[in-house]
Amino acid sequence: MTLSLYDTASREVRDFVPLRPGTVGVYLCGATVQGVPHIGHVRSGIAFDVLRRWLTHRGYDVLFIRNITDIDDKILRKADEAGRPWWEWATTHERAFTSAYDALNVLPPSAEPRATGYVTQMVEYMERLIDRGHAYVADGNVYFDVMSQPDYGSLSGHKLDDVHQGESAGTGKRDPRDFTLWKAAKPGEPSWPTPWGHGRPGWHLECSAMATSLLGPEFDIHCGGMDLVFPHHENEIAQSHAAGDGFARYWLHNGWVTMSGEKMSKSLGNVVSIPAMLTKVRPVELRYYLGSAHYRSMLEYSEGALHEAAAGFRRIESFVKRVAERVADVPVGDVNDDFAAALDDDLGVPAAMAAVHNAVREGNTALEAGDAQKALAVAASVRAMTSILGTDPLDEHWASSADSDDAATEALDVLIRAELDRRAAARAAKDWAAADEVRDRLAAAGVDVTDTPDGAQWALKTKD
Repeated sequence: MTLSLYDTASREVRDFVPLRPGTVGVYLCGATVQGVPHIGHVRSGIAFDVLRRWLTHRGYDVLFIRNITDIDDKILRKADEAGRPWWEWATTHERAFTSAYDALNVLPPSAEPRATGYVTQMVEYMERLIDRGHAYVADGNVYFDVMSQPDYGSLSGHKLDDVHQGESAGTGKRDPRDFTLWKAAKPGEPSWPTPWGHGRPGWHLECSAMATSLLGPEFDIHCGGMDLVFPHHENEIAQSHAAGDGFARYWLHNGWVTMSGEKMSKSLGNVVSIPAMLTKVRPVELRYYLGSAHYRSMLEYSEGALHEAAAGFRRIESFVKRVAERVADVPVGDVNDDFAAALDDDLGVPAAMAAVHNAVREGNTALEAGDAQKALAVAASVRAMTSILGTDPLDEHWASSADSDDAATEALDVLIRAELDRRAAARAAKDWAAADEVRDRLAAAGVDVTDTPDGAQWALKTKD
């Protein structure tokens, strides 16, 4: 079968044909490192990790880029509120995201560019846009002229009369629908020199510069959450096409993780952090759960659904380990036809998981009937299929998440939470000395505490 993918731009499922035979370039909009990652943040990482693994399985050489937005209005505001340098705030939360991805067996990207490392390329990009008549300078800001790009709105379907960029205030815009490429420097904010004065980049410009610098002016697939379709990805397309770049040939967007029907976000306060989730289930079980729905569908979070998914994974794990114990070491075999057909059909993970569970039932029947060789062959196929889903029970990655380690982490969380509760009570009573004493005691024990809108979060300090 031919791999087919739903392309947001064309609004149809299209056969995937790479720009260059045998090679696939993928750009995934990564984290804006403003706070502790929650399960909504990492869903795109897991969904498109499956895409990457499947492309690799099909024989492609995959160049996978996942960026880091390390300069942004929210980062500056939250760092200022916490009384910490913006770069330290960003770096701290970048490490938290890396830890979350690693814990959930998301493969590291081929490259992970930071926005602040590509300012030179951004300046060059703006020069091209200004020279072509698609951007203009006003009061040290640089804006993109939306009306200059005929296909503006093609990705999202937005009509120009309905466009609201939702940006922080700037000066000198000719049209409120224009979006910001470069923000003039403000007192106390970080800035970089340009021909038009000091300032810092706009979010949309960052991704076009990073993507084309690493993947070329035209590449295969651009991924991200569906909340990025407008304005972020719409504006990426506009500025990239206006600069003369073909940019992405396929656009893939994953659905949200929701709670009570609402998108999981910090502003709603309905977040579930990765460290907290890993006190409820093992990392492999959380990965299995977050990857269980079709990437384009919403995933409604509940503890019941989480534990049901964990039980489903344990049935797979139990079968593979029983074969390893009773028959022989289980190698990684090959996927079955049903699994392959499911993933070739727009990454149909639910149908692919059904193929895995059907195989497990078949293997258990063979094992109980004494057909050891058939059970071994089925277990090898199950390993291959779950490896593509990132949940192979015998993957060495999960060895670092053994039950004893999980129990220790859970016990540690109980103890630290008790300390954090004491700190919260002291802060409520305005007993700042007692609150600082708790924090200092935890720091001396190697525990970092981060205050978030959702309460204090803890993590063990990373050793250099």
